[in-house]
Amino acid sequence: MTEATPEAFVRVERRFSAAYITVDRPEARNALTEPMRMRLRSVLAELADDSALRVVVVRGGGGTFVSGADIREFLEQRTTADVLRAAAVDEQLCLAIEAVPAPVVAVLEGHTLGGGLTLACACDLRIAARDAKLGIPSAKSLGNALTPGAYARLAATIGPARVKELLIVAPILSAEQAADWGLVNEVVDTDALDERVAALVERLSGHAPLTMWAAKEAMRRIVHPFPAETDVLERVIESRDFREGVAAFVEKRAPSWHNE
Repeated sequence: MTEATPEAFVRVERRFSAAYITVDRPEARNALTEPMRMRLRSVLAELADDSALRVVVVRGGGGTFVSGADIREFLEQRTTADVLRAAAVDEQLCLAIEAVPAPVVAVLEGHTLGGGLTLACACDLRIAARDAKLGIPSAKSLGNALTPGAYARLAATIGPARVKELLIVAPILSAEQAADWGLVNEVVDTDALDERVAALVERLSGHAPLTMWAAKEAMRRIVHPFPAETDVLERVIESRDFREGVAAFVEKRAPSWHNE
């Protein structure tokens, strides 16, 4: 069977002054491949130039948001340069979200894990279904690290202490716990989610666009510039433990860490 194109996995629908982006790869819990990231970036760049746009909604198909990266791609990244290039694509996607002048709303259902959560943190508002689960379980699964920009966005969202708990203890948070931490703005019953999103879109569509842009841009300048050093990421991705984590994930077994 031929692999579907990124356009099939990333759909865009325009409804009046709102744009709806759907990551639609439910058979893989909407895990992102690099072509899908590039497609998302292209879509966001087009939306950033649309002066009539008032709000963007990002969500996943099949009852889940984004479960993270497609782990199969880690098997193809043979060198440190390969991983750093892929990390740069992740960062460019988050920057593309932040560059959209209109507010970007992430609608979180099902699993929002790893890169899915860092993607959501680049959005301006996050609404979660009550059954949503959020986390970055790298410490107990892949043994990888985040990009410098991802650490900065997380710290700006929930503060350094919670970031360390999120990454070191590696809990999978319920929607209510995520709201208590500040990871999501609102928790809604699953059957009321679409109605709540529609109401928020209608409300934001009537707000002053330059005022909303100013809020986004002012906060972006506070969080930026992100630290450019990649030595922390490089040390992790060059480790024996990272190779073991990827192998264990693919083989569906518990990893054996060596601290090397």
